[in-house]
Amino acid sequence: MRFTAVRTAAAALSALAALLAPTTAHADPAATPHRHAPGDALTLPVRDALAALPVQDESRTGYTRDKFRHWTDADRDGCTTRAEVLLDEAVQAPAVGAKCALTGGRWYSAYDDVYVDSARQLDVDHLVPLAEAWDSGASAWTAQEREAYANDLDDPRALIAVSAATNRSKADQDPATWLPPSAGYRCQYVTDWVADKTRYQLTVDPAEHAALNEILAVCPDIPVTVTIAR
Repeated sequence: MRFTAVRTAAAALSALAALLAPTTAHADPAATPHRHAPGDALTLPVRDALAALPVQDESRTGYTRDKFRHWTDADRDGCTTRAEVLLDEAVQAPAVGAKCALTGGRWYSAYDDVYVDSARQLDVDHLVPLAEAWDSGASAWTAQEREAYANDLDDPRALIAVSAATNRSKADQDPATWLPPSAGYRCQYVTDWVADKTRYQLTVDPAEHAALNEILAVCPDIPVTVTIAR
């Protein structure tokens, strides 16, 4: 189920203050200590969540996409992670054929504010791209942890169905260099970005941190709830 449980905001903020102490800038992401146990839930204003993320330089050394095994069928129902997201996010349900082949259906691509009538014209985007996750701490994870990240169906912000054109224009960029073409979606996008990085206790680089701060300064400081994944 693509939903997360919550705790009270007061308890979460207390836990954050005690456990999410800032780290030294430019440190090696692999050296970042584990601060929360999987399953811990936090609720806090998005600007506070951003302030709690460690600011560190990034390194893509050693990254290849195949280090994140993705589009698996974890529940063995015949539908891969990609198909599960498409089925979940369809605004008009497609027909499901053999081997979970999808025909018909309709989807809303929030990145560019368009409707799409074919699953083949959609990509399922990792909101925080795989390469960005690697740069931000996932290089130190196990293969199993990276696979779980790449197929995260437990938090609806992790994966999103969008038009293939916008997803490919984004590629592996962070909000310092790419934002959704639909200006009305940008506050939601950066809020979800911060939530996803908090969920996986990833870092942000200085340019990314500055861009997120600038955008969130004119966005509602809404509370975000995350359940720590690792």
